[in-house]
Parts: sequence; C-alpha cells; structure tokens
Amino acid sequence: MSKQTVYTLSELSARLQVELRGDPSLQIDGLATLKSATAGKLSFLSNPRYVHQLAGTQASAVIIDPAFSENCSCAQLLTQNPYVTFAKASQLFALERAEGPGIHEKACVHPSAVLADQVSVGPYAVIAADVRIGAGTRIGAGCSIGARSSIGEDCTLFANVSLYHDVHIADRAVLHSSVVIGADGFGFAFDGKQSIKIAQLGGVQIGNDVEIGAGSTIDRGALDDTIIEHGVKIDNHVQIAHNCVVGEHTIICGCSAIAGSTTIGRYCTIGGGVGIVGHLHIADKVMISAMSLVSKSITAAGVYSSGTGLLESKEWKRNIVRFRQLDDMAKRLRELEKLTLGK
Repeated sequence: MSKQTVYTLSELSARLQVELRGDPSLQIDGLATLKSATAGKLSFLSNPRYVHQLAGTQASAVIIDPAFSENCSCAQLLTQNPYVTFAKASQLFALERAEGPGIHEKACVHPSAVLADQVSVGPYAVIAADVRIGAGTRIGAGCSIGARSSIGEDCTLFANVSLYHDVHIADRAVLHSSVVIGADGFGFAFDGKQSIKIAQLGGVQIGNDVEIGAGSTIDRGALDDTIIEHGVKIDNHVQIAHNCVVGEHTIICGCSAIAGSTTIGRYCTIGGGVGIVGHLHIADKVMISAMSLVSKSITAAGVYSSGTGLLESKEWKRNIVRFRQLDDMAKRLRELEKLTLGK
C-alpha cells in the first residue's frame, strides 16, 4: 500500500480511472463526508438523498455520477458507480501498517516452517512445524499458526488470530483479531447414554481476497474440507460450521450462523443474524434479509425473508394471539367451504 497521503486530482483521476472535471493540480489529503468535508478533502455522492448537501459542502472535490454534476460547484471525479470509486479511493488513503518485515525476537517459529521474503511475524506469535507463509504476509502479535498450514502472499493476520492444523489460505486474505479457523466441527453420535465425539479429520481451504471479521469462526471439515471460495467477505462474529461451502464473492453479515454441510452459492448476501440449518443448498445470487431463519434449500435467485416486521408491542401481542388461532381458523374455513359447496 502506498505511503503517499497527498495526491493531486490528476493523480487520483489516473489511479481511479475516472474522468476529471476541475483543476488537475488541486491537492487532496484525505476523504470526508459531504457534510463534514473541509478544504483538501475528497468527498462522494452515492445516495441521491444527500444531493442537497452538495450546495454547502466545503470539499475540494467530489466523486459523483455525471447525472448530478450540475448540482456540484467544486471539482469532480465523474463515474457511473461513485460508491465503488470511493471504495478504491479509501484504499489510497489508508494508513500504512506499522510492522516492518522480519521475525520479532519474542516470536516462536519452528525450524521446519518456510517463510518467504518480506514476511512479518509479531511478538508472541507461534508458527508450528511445516507451515508455509508467502511473501509480504504479516502475522500479528499473539497469532497461532498450526502444523502443516499455509498462508499465501500479501495476507494480513491481525493480533490473536488462531489457525489450527491443516488450514490453507490463498493470497491477499485479511483476518481480523480473534478469528479462529479450523476448530473442530460440532459432531457427536449419541449411543443412548452419552455423546461420542466424531473426530474432525478434514481441514479448511480459503481462497484469494477473502476478508474475515473479528471474532468469526470457521470449523474444519469432518472428512472433506470446509471451503470458502475467492472474494468472500465475512463480517464479525459469524459462525460457519464443518463441511460448508461458501461460493465466490458472497457476503455474510454479522452474527449469522450457518450449520454444517450447507452449500451457499456465488454472489449471495446473507443479512445480519441469519440462521441457516444444515445440509441445505442455496442458489447463486440469493439475498436473505436480516434475522431470517432458513430451514429449507433455496433453488432460485431472489430476495428471501422470514419472521415478522417490527410493530409497537401492543399491536405485536395482538397479532401473536391471531397467529395462534390460524390453524383453528383454517379448519373452520374448510368446514364453511364444505357447507357452502354442499348447498
């Protein structure tokens, strides 16, 4: 990531591959909202609800759709997708990570581990036997990398990430603090008196450009591997159970839980707090609303929801009483239809 923190508009236009309208020599030293921006800041308009803020913004330049350019009196970076352009611009201004390459004197690295060039290992990190780590990867303080695991190039593991044995991560992954990858899946067989543990003999495979939020957990497979494909983004406190497969570029929002042996397709969005029971298949391009319970497979793309919408408590309680009466009401309706048809 570049150490440069000031760019001219000309440089930003070239880096972001967008059209520039305004003074190319203007210097930009950061990003800000339309409302809070001051001179030297680059802002953006992605939601038309905020178009009224263009008139009063103090930003030096705005990332904007050409359809709204007439509403903006300052310099502009024109793009058909301002939010995506803003996302790319944010990476240009991100703070450089402080750790330099090298192994901290208080890290513990097994002699059989292979670390490529420019790898950084922080204090109290532990790297077990036969681990392989690619060039440019950074291992934060207190991380634990289990035996025979591998991490690709240019990955970042923040403090206290734990990878169990036989976990394989490809390139450019970001794992935030307290992520646990490869813990045992929740597998037990009941013999009539007690639960007998099923040894979890599989591993975990994680593709390129995956990001996993703080406190999330991905269990190892029972026999086959748990698989997270390229480009998947996982929010904080998400649980993915053993033998799941999550398709490319799917997004899973915070506090969702996916039970074992579920396959989720590509380009799905799983809302916050969603629960998905095990052994299901979810098609590509499915969006599931927050707090939904998925109890059967979804075979076609679309938007799916469950549960009841928010109401005032008094109204909600009245509706709950009606829900309890639905079965009886249906039976009475059938009897009424029989009587009506009988006539």
